[in-house]
Parts: sequence; C-alpha cells; structure tokens
Amino acid sequence: MSTRTRLALGAAAAVLAAALAWALAPRPIEVEAAGITVGQFETAIEEDGKTRLRDAYTVSAPLAGLLRRISLREGDPVASGQPVAALQPAYAPLLDERSRREQQARLGAARAQVRAADAALERSDIALRRARQDEARSAGLAAGGFVAPSRLEADQLATQAAQRERDSAVAQRQIALHEVEQSRAALAATSSLATPAPSGAAAARADFIVRAPIGGRVTRVLQASEMAVSTGTPLLELGDPGRLEVVAELLTADAMAAGPGTPVRIERWGGPPLKGVVRLVEPAAFTKISALGVEEQRVRVLIDILERPPAPPGIAYRVTVRVVTLSRERVRKIPVSALFPLAGVDGASAVYAIENGRARLRRVRLGGRNDLDAWLEDGLGDAARVIVYPGASVRDGVRVRERSVAPPP
Repeated sequence: MSTRTRLALGAAAAVLAAALAWALAPRPIEVEAAGITVGQFETAIEEDGKTRLRDAYTVSAPLAGLLRRISLREGDPVASGQPVAALQPAYAPLLDERSRREQQARLGAARAQVRAADAALERSDIALRRARQDEARSAGLAAGGFVAPSRLEADQLATQAAQRERDSAVAQRQIALHEVEQSRAALAATSSLATPAPSGAAAARADFIVRAPIGGRVTRVLQASEMAVSTGTPLLELGDPGRLEVVAELLTADAMAAGPGTPVRIERWGGPPLKGVVRLVEPAAFTKISALGVEEQRVRVLIDILERPPAPPGIAYRVTVRVVTLSRERVRKIPVSALFPLAGVDGASAVYAIENGRARLRRVRLGGRNDLDAWLEDGLGDAARVIVYPGASVRDGVRVRERSVAPPP
C-alpha cells in the first residue's frame, strides 16, 4: 500500500471519528428565557364584592291600620319630611252568624237595662217627692211645737237619702244607654261593610301621614297596594344612590393585611376601574362554606368609593375588588414562572440563569411576588437572563439555547 493510500485512509478515518463524535455529543437544551425588567410592582388581594347603600332607611308603619295605595315607585326622588304613605283606621272585624246573633242579644239586653233603669228612676222620683212632703209637714208641725225636733231631723235625712237614690238611678240609666250605643256600634260596623258608605264618609276617616325621614330616592317599595298592616310593617326603603360602599368578604388571614386606609381598585362593574379605600374591617368573623365544601373563616370589609363616574354602579351590583397590600415604583422584576424552591433551604428561591450558553443555578432574594412577577432584590445582575418554566432536564451547568418565539400576529 502506497503512502498516498495510507494518508487517504487515515484522513477518512479521522473524518468518520469526528462525525461520530459530533453525532453522539449532547445537544443544547432549548429553553424559553426572559430578562430583568424595571417597573411598578404590587401585591393585592382580589375578591368579589357587592355595592350597597352606605345609609339605608326602611320606612315602616308606626300604627296598625289600613294602608292606602303608595304612588311612589323605585327611583322616585323624595324630600325630607315629604309624605310617602297614609294610614286609615282599620275596619272592625267581620262577625259570623253566631257572633252577630249574640251581639243582637246583647243589644236587646242593653235596651232592657235601659227600661229597668227608667223604672228605677221613676221609683226614685216618687220616693223623693214623698220624702220632701214628709219633711215639709214635719217642719210645719215642729214650728207649732206639735212634734219633736228629732222627727224633723229624721225626715230631713230621709229626703237626702232619697235624693242620693235618684242620682244613682240617673247614673245607672246613663250606663245602660252607653251599653246600648256600644252594641249598636258593633252591629253598625258590620253592616256598613256590606253597604256602600254614604257620601263624605271616606273624608271623615282621618289619615295618619307617614313622612320620609331623609331626602334621597326610593330604592324599594315593599307594600305598594292598599292593605291592612300591623305596627312595624316595612313599607318602603329610602337612600341616596350617590353614597355607595362596597362590602367584600375576605379570608381572615388576608384581612389582617387589609387594614383601614388600604387603597383599593374596584373593577369589573361595567366601567373603568374606580379608586377606593378600606374604611372598616368588621371585628367579628363568620364561617362560610366554599363552593368546594370547605369551611372558611371570613370577615366583612367595608370599602368607600373615592370617585363618582358619570354612570355609577347601582345598588347590589357585583364588582371585583383588588386590595393593594404592597406597591413599589421602579423595582427590578423577573417572571414568577422562573422561580422554584431551592432544595435543602427552607423558604429560599432560586432561578436558572443563562451564562455563556449554560444554565447556572442562582439563589435570589425577593422582596415580594404576585401572580405574574417577582420583586428581585439581589442575586442577579441587571443584564441577566433567566429560564422560565425550567423542565426536568435543565440542570446546573447543562448547555442551553434560547428558543426563538414567533412574534404575535
């Protein structure tokens, strides 16, 4: 074999070995990467809320009676002291046949008592005339000395007793007349329900006017039609729709970071976000069952709306509140998808940074994190790039290559 042939075979073998080495060499892992950005960072508690009137007033019936039909409707403006409802005296209850006959019997008995009282009054008049005649006769005889003075005194006392008996008979007759009037009035009230009221009878039934305690608008009419109501029956609700607040039910752990004065953004109500502020965290929590059947301890948080849009939300509208617990301007941020717990160190976070084409494990110190970004305080330079969503094949020191991402259309 000639020298040229040996050189050719050696060159071919070297090329083949190089090709095999290149083919068997590990390929760089394609990864997605992101750089460090500078901007605003905030953490917030997001929860559903509901609008309600800050001061709602329920107008109720102060007396039992017949409510006249309320002409006001939801949304109508009212002034303070304006009449909003009227009450009339209620009718007497209906009598069944047995009760009606009993009442008629009572009326007959009362009339009989009047006749008996008239007879007793006539007897007392006769007795009084007799006593006066005896007194006058005894006075004439006593003046002539024909009877003792004691006889005259006895006749005078008998006259006074007869006068008292007549006064008692007059009083008994008045009592009997009043009982007749009571029985007649009970029967008349029952019969008046079955016959048309005479002209002017409705005007004689004086109305009791219920007035608005505040100026505002009618939010709900609870009893619109004419009906008999008892004392304390709610009639309508009043309030000022311009004075709304938002109530949200937060987990007790979240409510600890949402004290009074915490800024809030009110979103998803049908318009642009509104500014708000936490006014009060109620002192008592309550147990609520979540949609998954888990018991949760929640507490109501009251939020004031600081701005009024041209078309504000209505009452009991559903909204989304974002209670901002932390806000910083111009901080370094990295995607939260690049973070993962550092093995063996409790509470520590780490990332894979791309350095000279290789992934390098770097421990980082964070100032906070939210759903999208993490506030980076230390651990990486400003020009560093980190791997987002690192897979199981990414290890410290492996070769990586950034995957090109097509721009959005």
